[in-house]
Amino acid sequence: MRIVIAVLLLISSISFGLGISLPIVHFQKFFLFSETPSIISMIQLLWIEESYAIALAILLFSVLFPLLKLLVVFITAVAPRVRLAHSPITRWAGTLSKWSMMDVMLVALVIVAAKGSGMADAVVQPGLWFYGTSAITGAIAAGLLRTK
Repeated sequence: MRIVIAVLLLISSISFGLGISLPIVHFQKFFLFSETPSIISMIQLLWIEESYAIALAILLFSVLFPLLKLLVVFITAVAPRVRLAHSPITRWAGTLSKWSMMDVMLVALVIVAAKGSGMADAVVQPGLWFYGTSAITGAIAAGLLRTK
C-alpha cells in the first residue's frame, strides 16, 4: 500500500508542476486574437495589470492551497502513525481533502463562461489535464491514507 501511495504522490507532484506551468486553455477571440495562458502566466498578467486581489485569489486557491494539500498528504504518508493520531496535521488532511477538486472546478467554470458568453472559443490544453490529474491522484492518496 505504501508503494501505491508513494507513486500517487509522485504523479500528483509532477502533474501539479506541469499543470500550473503549461497552458491550461486556448482562447480564440474574433478569429484574430488568441491566447494560451498557464496559471502562472495568468497570475503574472493580473499582477502587472494591477488586479492584485484577483491575482492573489488565483495564487492562493490555484497554487498555494493545492500545494499545501499535497504537502499535508505527503507528511501524513511519511510520518509515524503514532505521533499523527491526535496531531493538527491529521485534522488538516481531513479538511483539505474535502476541497480537493474545487480548484479544478474553478478553472473549468472560467472556460465555460468564456465559451458561453460568445466572447471567445475556448479549447482545453494539457495544463488543465495535468492540473486535474494532480488533484485526483492527491485525493486518492489521501483516501488510501485514511483507510490504512
